[in-house]
Amino acid sequence: MKKRYFGLAILAAMLVSLAAVSCSKKESTAGKMVMYGYGQPQYWAKFFTNYLADHQDTTKGVTFEMIQTEGEADARQKIQMSFTAGAYNDLPDVTMTQPVSMQALAEGGVLMDVTDFVNQNKNLFIPGTFDEIEYKGKYFALPTSLRPQLIFYNAELFEQYGIDPAEMDTFDGYIEVGRKLKRLSGGKTYLSYVDPRSQTWRYWGRRGLMPQAGAKIWDDQGNVVIDTDPGAKRAFTTFATLFEENLLLKSRIMEPPLYESCRNGEVATFYIGAFWDEFLRMNLPDMAGKWRVRPAPMYQDIGRRGAPVIAIEAIVNKPNGKYADLYKAMWLDFHTNPDSRKKWTDEMEAQNAPYTNPITTAMLDDPYWKEPSPYYGGQSFREAEGFGLQDAAVNMRVTVDDAEADSIISSELEKYVAGDQTMNQAIQNMGKVLRDRIGKTSAK
Repeated sequence: MKKRYFGLAILAAMLVSLAAVSCSKKESTAGKMVMYGYGQPQYWAKFFTNYLADHQDTTKGVTFEMIQTEGEADARQKIQMSFTAGAYNDLPDVTMTQPVSMQALAEGGVLMDVTDFVNQNKNLFIPGTFDEIEYKGKYFALPTSLRPQLIFYNAELFEQYGIDPAEMDTFDGYIEVGRKLKRLSGGKTYLSYVDPRSQTWRYWGRRGLMPQAGAKIWDDQGNVVIDTDPGAKRAFTTFATLFEENLLLKSRIMEPPLYESCRNGEVATFYIGAFWDEFLRMNLPDMAGKWRVRPAPMYQDIGRRGAPVIAIEAIVNKPNGKYADLYKAMWLDFHTNPDSRKKWTDEMEAQNAPYTNPITTAMLDDPYWKEPSPYYGGQSFREAEGFGLQDAAVNMRVTVDDAEADSIISSELEKYVAGDQTMNQAIQNMGKVLRDRIGKTSAK
């Protein structure tokens, strides 16, 4: 029955995909399809160039260009400026984005409403895929991945110090493991790291402890509650315990010194999103076989693992835009065509480059996504990533004011990490500055 379901689901998806391609054939003409990207978008671009090469019957004369931006905010600002100025020829056809920026752009009419298209295909995807990209009852973006919070750990260190990785199943256990590592290593080995810059809030807060603790920045009426919310207090207290007990090595994320610390046995774990896989493989190929993966620890009374991070792309609502249907066909092919998805994934893995698990239920049944990985000592990272989505925490509610709020909260955390204020002072300052600058945000 499972194989039959897999075949029927893929067939149904491909029929929709063929319909979309048929539309793109009518509406798309020779020219250049442009996307704004950030991070390492050159690898993602390869899927699109593969698609164009493999579908010359419908895409002949079309080329693809990925334009690198500095990040989510930079892409949003560039698009807003061009759209407001009426410089439509300067706009990309598609942009990478995140829920905060998606809401801001959708509010200004900059993004195409893709509600009908999503509703036609929504049943193909795993539960929760579209939760963060609904705005005012409509969809303005399409998801490319949904990646869980995980623990990456150096199994060699755990074996050396006789520590069972299963102890990290809860946050109490995770902290206790950190204490054991420091004690048994004579202070050499830290549980994890902390970036003294703005990334602390991004990775430990918004994407990590806050959703797992059920924390809130705003209540449902849009009032600031971060300084009074029990979940927020719990999340910040957990981080303060890790930091003040000196269980975190101060080191900038994605910089050479942090990788060197891993080689030297100074960093034992990373509580972080599944995307960290690509950075380990790319920057620490000499540590192949030493790393393993577990689902994120949980607060025992809450019983929820890490909240998944969604990657999304939005079609820009440019006048006379001619590549909307072609992009939809490409997006659907990525999620429903096993052959093209495997081809791209194999190319990425050969380069130690980033790739993501499927988020359609039928494709996840394919044994390919359970294959063992030599880098993780024979453990299947792909399967472990899928397990990480089980019992996932719900992400914090996003509003159009969260971009500014993130900047405010991050600044106060940076002051705490620098030793300029206590955690209690940081929390109180977050609440005060948010009220002074934003006041009450509009509830979603």
